[in-house]
Amino acid sequence: MTTEDDRPDPPATSPSIVLLTLARRIESELNAALAPLDLTVSRLALLGHIAGVPGVSFSELARMAGTTVQSVHTAVKGLAVAGLVRDNTARAGSASAIELTPDGARLLRSAKDAVAVVDDTLFGPDSDPVQRQIADAVRAAFEGRP
Repeated sequence: MTTEDDRPDPPATSPSIVLLTLARRIESELNAALAPLDLTVSRLALLGHIAGVPGVSFSELARMAGTTVQSVHTAVKGLAVAGLVRDNTARAGSASAIELTPDGARLLRSAKDAVAVVDDTLFGPDSDPVQRQIADAVRAAFEGRP
């Protein structure tokens, strides 16, 4: 017979594990919300980076996205084929200057609305109190930052 004294202590709460678990849930919810727009979290991130830095180069996008230039080239090509971005490269061999098209800007606005719904679901007034605290801490950490 096992007594309470024989049971192992519960594992210590790891912020890394808690945040990773929450991040996976957020990504899943965001991908589901973005799917009707034919977007993923990754594609949304690229559109956001391009909108935030008009004229951005492939190298700069790769650094911001934490991926390779080759991966960014492939992703941007797909966004360009969809009419969401354009590369204003003056000539072959010169640095690229990638920017959103009007369709890309409209899609980004629609995506922001979808993100707001997910934010409200996961972190709004009716969400888990711990998740609301996490959201409050994130907002406080980035208040006043560009």
